Amino acid sequence: MISTKDLATPDTAASSAALEVASGYLSSALLSHSRRVYLWAAGYGELHGIQYDAELLFAAAMFHDIALAPEFDSHTVSFEEAGGHVAQVFAAGAGWPSARRERLAEVIVRHMWPDVDVAADPEGHLLSRAAALDIVGKDVDDFSPAFRAEVLRDYPRLGLTAEFLACFQAQADRKTDSSAARAIQSGLADRIAANPLDG
Repeated sequence: MISTKDLATPDTAASSAALEVASGYLSSALLSHSRRVYLWAAGYGELHGIQYDAELLFAAAMFHDIALAPEFDSHTVSFEEAGGHVAQVFAAGAGWPSARRERLAEVIVRHMWPDVDVAADPEGHLLSRAAALDIVGKDVDDFSPAFRAEVLRDYPRLGLTAEFLACFQAQADRKTDSSAARAIQSGLADRIAANPLDG
């Protein structure tokens, strides 16, 4: 049995700074979403014995949607690629070596993949699963009702559904070959509407 108390924000300067930056640019709904994504990801890792780098995973969760914020919205690349670039700049400032900065961007880009091989990329696997769970309720039964209630109590959804769909529609309208456009075309609105976390 896991609890949100077991999955605290990693006690590192970079994790604190990532949260501070995300808090400064993300809306309340997207920030709460990012906090939940970390908990779903870390929780799944703990439940299934997946070894992961908590600081890397936390930073990726904080920055995975940062390019949906107007200040970082790119008109030339998909939001996950833009977010990866923002995260690399952040990580350089945090003193991370080049390879670790690149890993952070890679994890963020892969969160939009339908599947990420856990053996090749545990953090990417966890982030991808967690983001899909929070947005459309995919594999929501991986967690007990008690844990789900605890996560939602600590970080409520705050109208995420409408805001997220509007962000993705705007991305799709401007970048017709992006991952957001493909998501919209494949029925994202219906999947979001059916998310049991909003029930």
